[in-house]
Amino acid sequence: MPSAKLKNYFHLHFIVFIWGFTAILGELITIDALPLVWYRMLMASGLIWLYIKFKKIPLQISKKLLITLSIAGFIIALHWITFFAAIKVSTISITLSVLSIGAFFTSILEPIFYKRKLVGYEVFFGVLVIIGLSIIFNAEGSYTLGIIYAIFSAFLSSIFSLINGKVTQYYDSSIISFYELLSGVGFVSIYLLVVTFFGKEADGFSTDFFQLSLMDWLFLFILASFCTAYAFIGSVQVMKYLSPYTVMLTINLEPVYGIILAFFIFGDTEKMNSEFYYGALIILGTVVLNGIFKNIKKIKRQRST
Repeated sequence: MPSAKLKNYFHLHFIVFIWGFTAILGELITIDALPLVWYRMLMASGLIWLYIKFKKIPLQISKKLLITLSIAGFIIALHWITFFAAIKVSTISITLSVLSIGAFFTSILEPIFYKRKLVGYEVFFGVLVIIGLSIIFNAEGSYTLGIIYAIFSAFLSSIFSLINGKVTQYYDSSIISFYELLSGVGFVSIYLLVVTFFGKEADGFSTDFFQLSLMDWLFLFILASFCTAYAFIGSVQVMKYLSPYTVMLTINLEPVYGIILAFFIFGDTEKMNSEFYYGALIILGTVVLNGIFKNIKKIKRQRST
């Protein structure tokens, strides 16, 4: 029988594949990034609430945990907004590739969050990811705004991963996901209300905001249910067994999965030159090496006990 950690590692890869498809939906959905994220989080939190009620899971949490999850919800909302904004102003391939820099952010921030020494090979792998990223973008410097959005999105993703890495050890993944998504909706709603009453109504809760095409509703439902509610709960669950750095490195496969899907769906508009594939191989190799190194360390610990 495979170990719980191995099963969760494979589960994480499946979730990352789903996240790769999220970028496809972001391109297919015609509305802007902000309303897209609002609808995504609202629908997903509603679906998770139904799941919690079906499973009869208690919703009560402490005030301290609620504050932590609200902060995480605000961060994930910003992460998704910048992620979809990057797709809108550049391409799926560029956006997903830049997200790989999140591993470097995590390798620097994780020792601070968990109060442990900096591990040399984790920093080295983070540097390898940056090298792969620089190769990928050698010929794609015309999408500056998209790159900036994606880098900021990767940083936020790293922070979110580290926060969740702490709370997932003690609380149910569906409860964590519900409160994070609900609080994210709350923060975005407050912003939209302020814009509606004190800014340009067209940028807030206008009539157009609620007038979506049938295809947009369909894609939003797939995004909210399969790619968010299911994947969100699953990603929180695997963090009980895997370190935030391993999670973030595995997420680096999202560009590979997403770009392959984008090529088959959108054709030549998402086709990259040979330099991209060199960079992607470096990222993939980094993920594999990370697994090998962690496995060697685990075997050494077992032998020493």
